[in-house]
Amino acid sequence: MIQDNLFEPFTLAMTESLAECPKGLHGHSFFELVYIVEGTGRQCINNIKFDYQQGHFFLLTPQDSHFFEISSPTRFFFIRFNAAYIKNGNAKNAFIQRLEMVLRNAKHAPGCVLKSPSDQFIVHPLMQALIREHSNTDLYHKELIDQYISTLLVIVARNISLSLPESFSESTEEKAVDILQYIQSNIYYPEKLRAEQISRHFGISESYLSRYFKKHSDENFQQYILSYKLKLIENRLLHSNMRMSEIADEFGLTDKSHLNRLFKKHRGMNPSDFKKAGLVRT
Repeated sequence: MIQDNLFEPFTLAMTESLAECPKGLHGHSFFELVYIVEGTGRQCINNIKFDYQQGHFFLLTPQDSHFFEISSPTRFFFIRFNAAYIKNGNAKNAFIQRLEMVLRNAKHAPGCVLKSPSDQFIVHPLMQALIREHSNTDLYHKELIDQYISTLLVIVARNISLSLPESFSESTEEKAVDILQYIQSNIYYPEKLRAEQISRHFGISESYLSRYFKKHSDENFQQYILSYKLKLIENRLLHSNMRMSEIADEFGLTDKSHLNRLFKKHRGMNPSDFKKAGLVRT
């Protein structure tokens, strides 16, 4: 798979109207925001496909693999940036660390990153202004571009945070956020999500770990792991062509029978029926 690298803090790029994606499956060593200026098709990221249209906004994190299946001629606007860009900002260090953590945790969420309707309303004119400044050489255009991107990153981070436990906020202790990040980063590796492993990794006792996590998330870490895993499985069922056995294997389940039992116990229907119901609604 092709791996793209970025040697500047950030770059901007607008494509011409494309009838097909110029690159096949590829990954990045940096973050990339992709705005759909016009056109329709499907975004394919980490084996999940999501229909896109004008105004959709995608975030790709380092090590994601993706490409686009274009249905109607599409123009993309790319904002590519790395950790150096985030850390070179003027924000307080604690906020920068939280922003980077939130952005990195987006890697499991397929589809348009804008979940809030009010933020969708804000981002469209903001992107139009950024696109204008990109082709502009007027006084202070670089400073304006920097301000626009900073605002976009905060909006993106806020939307990603909607998937975090409701009790998590800007005041949540750093260690609690670190534990959450560890769980999300290792969700495909059951052996790394055992209480003893997490306790050893963070240097706290197993008995305290559950109490500590529940204090900050209103549920113990095992409940959160299960809830997060089921949400990802739902995404696979609705937005990918993966077979049940492949989904089971990806999440460390014994086989598709194990997947069926787990899903039916917590969702009240088997995965196949859930997938059919989701396809009917769309």
